[in-house]
Amino acid sequence: MPPVRPAFLGALLAVAAVTAVAQSPMPSAEQQIAAAVLPLPTEMREGAMVMGYREAGKLVTLRPGKNGMICLALYVTRPDFHVACYHKSLEPFMARGRKLREDGVKGEAVDSVRFKEIRSGTLKMPAQGTLYTITTKKENFDAATNHVKDYRPLSVVYIPGATPESVGISAVPTDKGPWLMFPGTPKAHIMLTGSMTP
Repeated sequence: MPPVRPAFLGALLAVAAVTAVAQSPMPSAEQQIAAAVLPLPTEMREGAMVMGYREAGKLVTLRPGKNGMICLALYVTRPDFHVACYHKSLEPFMARGRKLREDGVKGEAVDSVRFKEIRSGTLKMPAQGTLYTITTKKENFDAATNHVKDYRPLSVVYIPGATPESVGISAVPTDKGPWLMFPGTPKAHIMLTGSMTP
């Protein structure tokens, strides 16, 4: 038998890796819904709208909502476990960011476009809104039990245009208390490391 050439072996392994990813099962809508609402206080989970995936790369509504919160099962297509919930008033801003990234806009350019559109009135930003997130390594999430461990909860309160002087909160990052991010901009927000949930 002739020896296997390194180039051929590399190609074979690449095909096997792609095939394994392609055959990786998509979490069911029920699993995605259960995971996506985890950042919310328990009493708010049942009424939240949930967006997730029926096919890779296409975010769709998996469950309609009734309490004004929208949760995203982003972990399905990300290398980490990340889920986020926010008030529906923030959806135009969030959806615009997703669309810009899909169109190839990267990094700070996404905010540059959104800020310009907010200032021109073509994109609406609410007077305030809240976001809850959970992030951790993918292996720290057990889909069978819907249990996540060693995660980093983060709560965010958007107050467009806020400055340290207007809200009395420092713009210096800290792990021990709230701090203001993007001060003076349309996406100024107070970062609360840890959860606001009981």
